[in-house]
Amino acid sequence: MSSALTDLFRYPIVQAPMAGGASCPPLAAAVSEAGGLGFLAAGYKTPEAMYEEIKQLRGLTDRPFGVNLFMPQPPTADPAAIEVYREQLAGEATWYQTPLGDPDAGVDDAYEAKLAILLDDPAPVVSFTFGCPTRDVLDALAKAGTRTVVTVTSPVEAQSAQWAGADALCVQGVEAGGHQGGFRNDPAEDGMGGGFGLLSLIALVREFVQISVIAAGGLMRGSQIAAALAAGASAAQLGTAFLVTAESRANGLHKRAMTDPMFGRTELTRAFSGRPARGLVNRFIREHGPYAPAAYPQLHHLTSGLRKAAAKKGDPQGMALWAGQGHRLARELPAGKLVETLAAELDAARAALNVKPSDGEVL
Repeated sequence: MSSALTDLFRYPIVQAPMAGGASCPPLAAAVSEAGGLGFLAAGYKTPEAMYEEIKQLRGLTDRPFGVNLFMPQPPTADPAAIEVYREQLAGEATWYQTPLGDPDAGVDDAYEAKLAILLDDPAPVVSFTFGCPTRDVLDALAKAGTRTVVTVTSPVEAQSAQWAGADALCVQGVEAGGHQGGFRNDPAEDGMGGGFGLLSLIALVREFVQISVIAAGGLMRGSQIAAALAAGASAAQLGTAFLVTAESRANGLHKRAMTDPMFGRTELTRAFSGRPARGLVNRFIREHGPYAPAAYPQLHHLTSGLRKAAAKKGDPQGMALWAGQGHRLARELPAGKLVETLAAELDAARAALNVKPSDGEVL
């Protein structure tokens, strides 16, 4: 990773931007203050709400941080398939006593307005999910002093992001919790039944690109971070590990489910959003996952009210319990303490293998 980016944080530990509530100014600030790189998630927020969170974060820390944007989605969803799924969810709406949402509530997540804010008042790092910005956008952010990261799930996507001018890649393995952040939402190409495991994907990407790699996917311990770095990554991004921290604003039911024996496994599903996302298997995923069409963000808007009603009712069986494959390793630590613990574990793993930190990295 370029020195300009690694200089921003002491440890090679990045807190994943978790849209939907978990990521917030207190969490990002705690991670950055402890020596990692904290992230805000702009996804599903208005531009005004994103800017307010940035201001709050700057009031909590003067350390560098990142902001994640969702790329606009092409209008490829089949309206007829969405309508069939709406009819299937009618019983859920009755059960939770809430109407289904409007699937046409928007497909661009106010991308242009959010980008304008970040160009006018630059953040240290901006990352992108569900696609790659144009070279003009990446160049404009570079001129503003912002380092850019593009989420990729394949070597082909990695090459595209490098050609577009990204500073670094977030290389996301199929083990990752939440949405797979690849460029396309095509059932013939996605990772619903497979996809690349993280270590294999790092090695493949390193064969084809020269820019640096942030590894993401199921990482919960410092020893796993050490493995990702040994495979060729320059840093590791963790989401599920930070979801259960005190600073995270994830719903309490979601936090407790991470280590609840009732939820023994995860799987990729389109049930809640119309795009592959890894979550704890619950009733909703079992009953609706096999029938959900590839329609993002239409299904996200359609099921939004159901998910909120389930949470209000205290029913995790109707919630989107996003989680990586390592969720049972979650530790309820303050975010800053978790960063310190991961760094110590990383140091111990490197010492056991007699691996010295790279030049300029402080451990």
